[in-house]
Amino acid sequence: MGSGYANNAGVFLVNMFVGLYVLVVLLRYLLQLTQADFYNPVSQFLVKATNPPLAWLRRLIPSFGVLDAPTLILLLCLQMLEIGLKTFLLGYSPTLLGLVTSSVGVLLKMAIYILVTALFARAIMSWFTGAGYPPLAKLVYTFTEPVLRPAQRILPSSAGIDLSPIAVFIALMLVMKLIVQPLLDFGGRGAGLFGPLEKLRRGGQVPQHLHR
Repeated sequence: MGSGYANNAGVFLVNMFVGLYVLVVLLRYLLQLTQADFYNPVSQFLVKATNPPLAWLRRLIPSFGVLDAPTLILLLCLQMLEIGLKTFLLGYSPTLLGLVTSSVGVLLKMAIYILVTALFARAIMSWFTGAGYPPLAKLVYTFTEPVLRPAQRILPSSAGIDLSPIAVFIALMLVMKLIVQPLLDFGGRGAGLFGPLEKLRRGGQVPQHLHR
């Protein structure tokens, strides 16, 4: 029983430190991908926090256009490390295919949650435009604008109501259900990520805390 508590504490620490750094690197990549305000204080913090490993990787791996290969590789390796450590602490043996598939699925899931949160934050902050735009509000606006722009071309504002956030939200949820969830299911079950399935299934499901 004592080892179980220690393992749970270890999983918590992995989530706290490795998982938090994954989130920081992912935020940097998404802000860079959407060409958000680089000089925003939040952007500067993310750049400074992630520069040490990325500066080393950039010497070895070139970038390809908008695809920042060093950042993507760092993200994938960190996420694989997080899932691998958690499964090891819980007594399971991950496979490489399972680690890669689940890591891609988890990163996509996190990216979708970040975008959805930013869309809701933008909608709420739009109610208080009279108070000006603090740095965080400007960052949210520049981050979400490239995501909303294609939907705004298809669904122009009607009677002052912008329907593009709703369309983007529906599209993101479809991606979650049709692409991300199958990846997580394949990584967790089909690829044998967590070792013998009969030891892991709880009512036929992989433990959810391993997929956040």
